[in-house]
Amino acid sequence: MKKLIWIIPFLMMACNAGRKPAPDAVVAQEITAGNFTRAAFILDSLMSDESLSDDKKGAYAFTKDSLHRVALDFNRSRDEIVSWIKERHGFTPTEEQLAGWENSLALEYRLIDGEKRYFRNAAPNLFRVDEQARALSKAPVSTDVSGTTAVLDKHLSQMGKPEQNGRRLLPPQTMRVKYTLTVDSGAVEEGETVRAWLPYPRRDVPRQSDVVFIGASHPGYILSDDQTAHTSIYMEQKARQGQPVAFWAEYEFTSRGEWFDLSRIEALPYDTASTLYKTYTAERTPHILFTPRLKELADSITHDGAETPVDVLRSVYRFITATYPWASALEYSTIANIPEYVMQNRKGDCGQVGLLLIAMLRYKGIPARWQSGWMMHPGEVNLHDWAEVYLEGTGWIPCDPSFGRGDPLQHPAGRDFFMSGIDSYRFYVNSDYSGGFLPEKKFPRSETVDFQRGEVETASRNLYFNQWRYKMEVTYR
Repeated sequence: MKKLIWIIPFLMMACNAGRKPAPDAVVAQEITAGNFTRAAFILDSLMSDESLSDDKKGAYAFTKDSLHRVALDFNRSRDEIVSWIKERHGFTPTEEQLAGWENSLALEYRLIDGEKRYFRNAAPNLFRVDEQARALSKAPVSTDVSGTTAVLDKHLSQMGKPEQNGRRLLPPQTMRVKYTLTVDSGAVEEGETVRAWLPYPRRDVPRQSDVVFIGASHPGYILSDDQTAHTSIYMEQKARQGQPVAFWAEYEFTSRGEWFDLSRIEALPYDTASTLYKTYTAERTPHILFTPRLKELADSITHDGAETPVDVLRSVYRFITATYPWASALEYSTIANIPEYVMQNRKGDCGQVGLLLIAMLRYKGIPARWQSGWMMHPGEVNLHDWAEVYLEGTGWIPCDPSFGRGDPLQHPAGRDFFMSGIDSYRFYVNSDYSGGFLPEKKFPRSETVDFQRGEVETASRNLYFNQWRYKMEVTYR
């Protein structure tokens, strides 16, 4: 079986040269063996050392919390997986088939305290990524066109006339949002102050304009006003016995998509001495690293005829969209290196393939950066991530490899539209990943990479996703 890529990102594992391994290495060994209870016991013992630095104690605490996060993600038994396949796809998989899917990493699991536990969406993912499984399925094939595809088919056909630089604008879309975050009753003790960060529209993204604040549940709110990578509205409230703690914010904004005709863009040489170039072609631990596997793959994709930045972008984008099908993702905070995960598991959600694209382009000397928020297509509103690529003389252009996957849209531009374009049904919240908050968060985030659902903590701990709920209500006009 292939070795699974999974380590606790905040814990640096090392071994002493002597016969007795270092404590961190012992914890790593126990986690790798799936002995979560034993690892948690050792971590508690390590954290009881009063001479331990705050940084080290925090790393150990996050590692222990990550064991809980992984256990929540991997909460299906083999019987549940088999029953789901039988019920939804009309056949009972054999032991040999299950073992084959596990070995190919199409059916994702972890060994936790001696029991094989499967990812919560392992069964649906299997039929998204494995051709053999799809061939065995007796479920009827849907011929319905998705709501998003239907919206985009009409929307993309309404592009304006090309400008001098090959840019074409799409009709703007104004959206009014009410976002609610509710902490479950019993999640915190009475009298504890609950601190919450909710997503809020950025004002520094040219494709998003006319941001209007309408109201909030608490008068003492704080708007981050684009001072941080994650734009938020912050509020706090004391918990009451037996009652949930609810926060809401309402606002309006206009989004306008654009598309760049790459055939009309002249490839100018980059100013490699500029701060922009150095920043957005650099490695950034832990998710943008030029590992041997990434370099070998990127070089193999671009070795034949990819000479200009546009050529390289086309090659990388088309390879990713053709190779890695969409699959429901593990929580990002439990993945050590997301592009490595995608390459090994040959699947990924929007942010995962987005980070792979960014890492590959940066390695090839093309500035690329993260952008994310929500996809706001009527009927299919959801969290979503994409990227931007910098072309000298043109500027930053949008690139959404996730939307480039699957069957081509009916629009003549097809899936390649999203190589250098984006639609108007977007909500821009993040200009980078793994950034800071205003006010600062005291404890490690529930989502250590992205920010879309929100973040919540008390004076003593972070509140993870299983302790609160969120709701997005959208009105279009």
